[in-house]
Amino acid sequence: MRLQCFRQPLRQFAQQVAYPPVGAVRSLHKTRPAHEIPKPIPFVPDVNTFLTLIGRGLNKHASKFPTWESLWSVTGPQLQELGIEPAGKRKYLLEWMHRYRRGSLGPGGDFRFVNDGQALLRVALSPKWPHKQRLVVNVPFEPQAIEADTTEEAGQVDAKEQEQAGEEAADKEVEKEEIQADEPAPDSYPRPRLYKVRGLRSIAGPYAIPVKQGSIVKVTEGMWEHKEGRKIDGGERRRAEVRFKRRSAERRAEREAEMLGNM
Repeated sequence: MRLQCFRQPLRQFAQQVAYPPVGAVRSLHKTRPAHEIPKPIPFVPDVNTFLTLIGRGLNKHASKFPTWESLWSVTGPQLQELGIEPAGKRKYLLEWMHRYRRGSLGPGGDFRFVNDGQALLRVALSPKWPHKQRLVVNVPFEPQAIEADTTEEAGQVDAKEQEQAGEEAADKEVEKEEIQADEPAPDSYPRPRLYKVRGLRSIAGPYAIPVKQGSIVKVTEGMWEHKEGRKIDGGERRRAEVRFKRRSAERRAEREAEMLGNM
């Protein structure tokens, strides 16, 4: 009896409640604005250079992105449709795209003067400091600064240049006069953050190749790559099991060899 008393009011209340249609419900990601397409920088002028810098063999997919905008407007499912496998590579590419938008770049990302994938670095004297601090600056590219042998042997310092550097360090007075006459003003050129002066004229930093007038930095495969770890003995979860089985197999082989020797 009591239930029948409450049925009629509940029916009237249910008729007054209006539920929204299913088609009116929209997910949050459908209304979120698309990511902003960043602009190329001097060290990363096109898609192929960007994929070459981040490594992991992604530059072989450069032909799938005909324009700069086509890369930066792509999504995860679209990368899967383009055949970029496995999923870890897609995640790695999307992470680097996010880092590029934030300006968190690797070596060369703050270069301003780049010519054909190469940047020239030189040592400059800062007039603002009382002792004239030496700084590394990125200057406009000079073809005469690069010798023919350095293009063939990238990353290796010639023995003659090492001997010359030793002689220059020994004769400091003459060297100071030459540097003051030749070095550019540091205020007018950008200062790369990952490169510093070592000694009198040497430039230390990632992928810096010494030349006569300073150092050059070239676009190299995997220059910005985050290296993947290696699984040793099956990784952390299976390491004890793999090593136990290996020791068991070694002991079994020793027992069999001992039994064959006693026969």
